Amino acid sequence: MESYTVEQKKSFTLTAYGFSIQSSFQDAPALQKEKAEFWGRLKADGRFNKLKAAAKDDREWSVNEVYQGRPWNYFAVEAGRSVPDATRIIEFPESEYIVLAGTGDKETLFDQLTYRAFGEVLSRITDYAYIGGPNATYRKENGDGTFYGEFWVPVVKK
Repeated sequence: MESYTVEQKKSFTLTAYGFSIQSSFQDAPALQKEKAEFWGRLKADGRFNKLKAAAKDDREWSVNEVYQGRPWNYFAVEAGRSVPDATRIIEFPESEYIVLAGTGDKETLFDQLTYRAFGEVLSRITDYAYIGGPNATYRKENGDGTFYGEFWVPVVKK
């Protein structure tokens, strides 16, 4: 089984731009295409740079959440100042989190870690349960063209 850690995390807040996912979660190529198109629009219209300029650090986050009964994906940062046109302010609870770490390419690391977590780790863990709510993956540049990232999902001990 993939290695993971269980870590206590303080509550944190992410400021995000997002979109309602239309693809099935079982259709990975369609889901990846939908996310890539959204992220491309963020870069083209300047919202990506606006969000990055408001960030407290260099971590870029991808958040998955069910909001108002629909699945959403967001590009987010931990903001040091307000972003008035942000889609959502997403609150993460103080909790234990399953954390799955990895390195890889900037464009594929978010999906790589998320699919490993849901496909290979969470389904095999018997002593913790996902409490629902948002899950998130962050990435940051290593300085050599590769990226380090972590997938975080809040859990409770069974």
